[in-house]
Amino acid sequence: MTDSPRPRDTRALPDRWRDTLLAARSGAPGPDPLPYAENLLVRWAEPQRHYHTTAHLTAVLDRIDTLAGYAADVHAVRLAAWFHDAVYRPDRTENEERSAALAERALPEAGVGEAVTAEVARLVRLTVTHDPAEGDGNGEVLCDADLAVLAGGPEAYAAYAAQVREEYGFVPDEAFRAGRAAVLRQLLALPRLFRTPYGAAGWEARARHNLATELELLGSPGPQ
Repeated sequence: MTDSPRPRDTRALPDRWRDTLLAARSGAPGPDPLPYAENLLVRWAEPQRHYHTTAHLTAVLDRIDTLAGYAADVHAVRLAAWFHDAVYRPDRTENEERSAALAERALPEAGVGEAVTAEVARLVRLTVTHDPAEGDGNGEVLCDADLAVLAGGPEAYAAYAAQVREEYGFVPDEAFRAGRAAVLRQLLALPRLFRTPYGAAGWEARARHNLATELELLGSPGPQ
């Protein structure tokens, strides 16, 4: 069971943003949601992106819909998905921090309360490690949704790996192989890749197989 759903049409994203933002406001007043969606979607469509695109955003949101019952605040999780790669430069290491800071600036202006804003920023920062604490339902849902791409079928996973390589096209092959292998080993070293019951049952085995296969193709041994 891989259960990697086909993403919805990305043209629906502005409506999905509006619905999520209005729900996260909990009835509080605020400005028109659409300009915020437009700003974020411009970011997600930047030319340096090949995997971290609006298609990835849509896929993560779809998977959050699947896992929504495990979240304590699914609206915060959805907002975190919108922001988690909003700042993305493959040649930099502070993308998650800058994305979280963007959420901390934008969400209060958009009418979202302090507690929800803080939770969104926390969740964005959690995607550095994809290692939520036990019982962190919001973190488990976001991280599982973000990592579900690892559980794709052979063609889908190969396309994902190729897109990641494109994003790092400025890195020489040998250096890329070493860096990518380190990332794969770090993921394989996690006790569990997926923390929700749904993710653990449906995605864990396939994802580990895919990661190990990619490591082998890179010419790198797996974790000892």
